[in-house]
Amino acid sequence: MGIYTGLEVLMVVSHIVASALLSASLWAGSDAQAPNISVRELETVTGTVERTERATRTVTLRTGPSTTHLVSVPPEIKMFDELRTGDRITVRLSESVVVAVRPGAKPSLPVETTADASRDPSATRGVVQQMKAAVTIESLDRGQNVIVYRTADSQRGTRRVLDPRLLDGLKAGDVIEVTYTQERAVDIQRAR
Repeated sequence: MGIYTGLEVLMVVSHIVASALLSASLWAGSDAQAPNISVRELETVTGTVERTERATRTVTLRTGPSTTHLVSVPPEIKMFDELRTGDRITVRLSESVVVAVRPGAKPSLPVETTADASRDPSATRGVVQQMKAAVTIESLDRGQNVIVYRTADSQRGTRRVLDPRLLDGLKAGDVIEVTYTQERAVDIQRAR
């Protein structure tokens, strides 16, 4: 586990929260003690290659003005070796998201739990990275589908939620624990 700067923590938590809110339905049971939903699905991300790391076989993909994705690419995907900064690509990757409302819990900084997840026999493709964090919801704008949250180190994040049903049952003051598991890129194509 590494030490994160304030900006890195906000970026990691922002990615965890965004992935969870875009990928899973949230359950807001008032006395939930365990994660309530685990969703395994294929995510498709299109963006511009900002950087590739040949040694670790990772690509940083910019998908919006303030949003990047770090994608791990297995050796069997040969397209990785052809990628250059500025290329527009579409990546399909597998992921798993678990979200739970945790009454009485305190926000937590992102913790990497990859080693534990890698030992899980249900991880069929091999876990690349798993992160867990808890954030406090500050406000919800249901008309604009926007959630504002605060991290454990008092950084403030704002995310637009594509599916308004994901905000159902949530309220200001709720602490959401999010576990995001990224497995591997399963396909890379040049974007059109």
